[in-house]
This record gives sequence, C-alpha cells and structure tokens, in this order.
Amino acid sequence: MTKRALITGITGQDGSYLAEFLLSKGYQVFGMVRRSSVEKFERISHLRDKIELIQGDLLDQFSLVRVMEETKPDEVYNLGAQSFVPTSWEQPVLTSEFTALGVTKLLEAVRSVKPDAKFYQASSSEMYGKVLETPQTETTPFYPRSPYGVAKVYGHYITVNYRESYDMFAVSGILFNHESPRRGMEFVTRKVTDGVARIKLGVEEDIKLGNLDAKRDWGFAGDYVRAMWMMLQQDTPDDYVISTGQTHSVRDLVEVAFSAVGLDWQQYVKIDQRFVRPAEVELLLGDSTKAKEKLGWVPEVTFEQMIKMMVEEDLKRVEAEISLSK
Repeated sequence: MTKRALITGITGQDGSYLAEFLLSKGYQVFGMVRRSSVEKFERISHLRDKIELIQGDLLDQFSLVRVMEETKPDEVYNLGAQSFVPTSWEQPVLTSEFTALGVTKLLEAVRSVKPDAKFYQASSSEMYGKVLETPQTETTPFYPRSPYGVAKVYGHYITVNYRESYDMFAVSGILFNHESPRRGMEFVTRKVTDGVARIKLGVEEDIKLGNLDAKRDWGFAGDYVRAMWMMLQQDTPDDYVISTGQTHSVRDLVEVAFSAVGLDWQQYVKIDQRFVRPAEVELLLGDSTKAKEKLGWVPEVTFEQMIKMMVEEDLKRVEAEISLSK
C-alpha cells in the first residue's frame, strides 16, 4: 500500500528536498500551502506534476482539520514556520503564532482526525541559544536568545507533551543549521554565495556582513531531510539532534565561497553593524551521536562541498539573469 505524507512548509528549502526524498521512496506526497496573491513555488516547480498541493494555514484550526480529512496521511512533517531569526525580532507575535501555536493546532488536527499518523516537528538548534554546554545533545538545557528560539522551544515541548499525554507517535528533530542552493536569500550562507557570484560576474562590488566570528554547525539540507524520515521509521518515538559535529565561522564560509571563484575575500567583505543581532548566539555545535547509533544516520556532504555547490548554482542563476536583462 502506498504511504501518504503531508508536508507543511513544502515550498521551503527543507520541504522541497523532503518531497523529493519521499517521492523517491514511493510515497504519495501532499503539500500544504497558504493562499497568497503571489505564488512562491519555484523550489517545487520541478515536482508540481508529482505532488498534490492543498490549501491550509497553521493559524486556522478548521483548515488544518480539513487538510487532515482530505489527505489522511500516514506521516505528517511540520516544517511550516516563520523561520528567519532576525524577522522574529521585528514580528515576535506573528512568529509565536506560526512557530509555537501552529504546532499545537496541527497536533490537535492530527489527534482528532488521524491519531495513528506519525508526526515530525522541526525543532531547531536556536533553542539552545546561550549554550549551557558544548557540544549540545538531546539533554542540553534550552536557553533561547530570540523570539524564534523561544517559539521553537514551545513547539518542541508541546510535541513531547502530546506524545506523552495521548500516546501519539510524535517526534522532534533538533536540526542544526542546514543549507543548500535552495536556501532563502535572507540567510547568511546564501547571501554570501549569491554575493560571490555577483561580484565574480561584475554585478556587485562588495558584500556587507555582521559578525564574522559567529560560529555555526552547518550541514546540507538534503542530508537532514533523510534524518526526518528515519525518525518516523523507528518503533518508538524519540527526539534527535541532527548535526555535523563540526563548527565553522562566518569567516570560514566567506573564505570557502570566495576561493571557489578564485578571489580574495578581504577585498570584498565590509562589516555593517546593522547585521549584528541584538542577542547573538555565539557557538552552536551539535552532538548527533544518538542519531548515528539509533537511526544509522550520518551526513554525506561536507561543508566545503556544500558551499561550492551553492556558489556554482548561484553563478548559473546570476548568469541567466544577466543574459535575460540584455
């Protein structure tokens, strides 16, 4: 029997990679999308004839119930959220509604319509914030440093609560930063690789960045969605840290990206205080030993491979933009 999966946030980076992965496993894939006047489906444009999109909204309980009734999924992946940390400072209430309460509303819809469905919640390393130990594991206390991080902690614990209260198969993946050529332009990795492509092709002269010393545990999104699926294939529900276990600074990122096109980064990078966060998260480094031992999951794409892949894709895209504008 064909398995059915519902993905919220299917138009995002992770949603598009997860949809591809599940299709390769023979799933029937449903994607929940919000109605908007401008459709942003570029990340899933190559999948449109293979997946079914259905309108729903994490803020609308009734629409979630209807989506569950229409799709009757075996697996639900909740990847929908307001996921950009700086925006969470500007829109803290909206971030809380989507990223925290939205999880509760979806869990309620699953519980009332199809309680045997397996549920995946996208938790985040931003929950650790001002880290209390390094590296961070599943038992490290949370100390979020942004409205986004706080909302994710709520989403995480409400998932644990539904698992324990209602005996639901509900898990959280505590994913550390993961990037790809499909990453949003507002994120620092994509801002850098897009900037490098534009500088190399003579469209821009420099890149403005904030804290070059901020360090992150950066992995490849394609590897991380595989871990999401693996969590739902276990006999018992549990939470897992998904990370590379290696840390890189923004400076490392810049060096790799510029060296991919043969340029010296120091000639092109300008520091701009506007891009320094009100409360910075200095060092996020995940320990994914549990995922390796219990799931058999290991990342396959290295940091350097991923950044070079992103630069190459951005070079192609910017070249196409230039040729179109002529």
